[in-house]
Amino acid sequence: MNQERFISQVREQQEPLRRFLLALCGGDAALADDIAQDALVRAYVASGSFLGLSKFSTWLFRIAYNCYIDHCRKARPDQTSLDNAVTLPASETSDASFRYQQLYQALERIPEKEKAAIALFYFEDKSIKEISAILNMPQGTVKYQLSMGRNHLKQYIQL
Repeated sequence: MNQERFISQVREQQEPLRRFLLALCGGDAALADDIAQDALVRAYVASGSFLGLSKFSTWLFRIAYNCYIDHCRKARPDQTSLDNAVTLPASETSDASFRYQQLYQALERIPEKEKAAIALFYFEDKSIKEISAILNMPQGTVKYQLSMGRNHLKQYIQL
């Protein structure tokens, strides 16, 4: 893949990728942007290995998800991203993140794989097949993660 094509593909996927990471990061826009930047750098370095066997978005989201998992592994055990999302100063939160604060907080309480499956399916309209490729799990497991995630969110979100 040449540089121009890579940049064109990234421009198309930039906002969906950011939304996905924003959901994973509990509404922490700065953290989501940091992880997105890391993912884009990794994708650029590896762009020569993209063979087109899957959609570019699937490949890019897989890299971003791996970056997110790497970040979670490096994070201190006593610090959770929910704490970060809740302690953001009001000036740093957008209207959208404030409006969805309850959803972000609920997402922070569910397991990572459920959170990722929910974000990809509902926020990014990815198919079960695409989610399976991004999260590197069988399609049946994706369906199970979605089902469990929905059940957990129902418990945590007060309607």
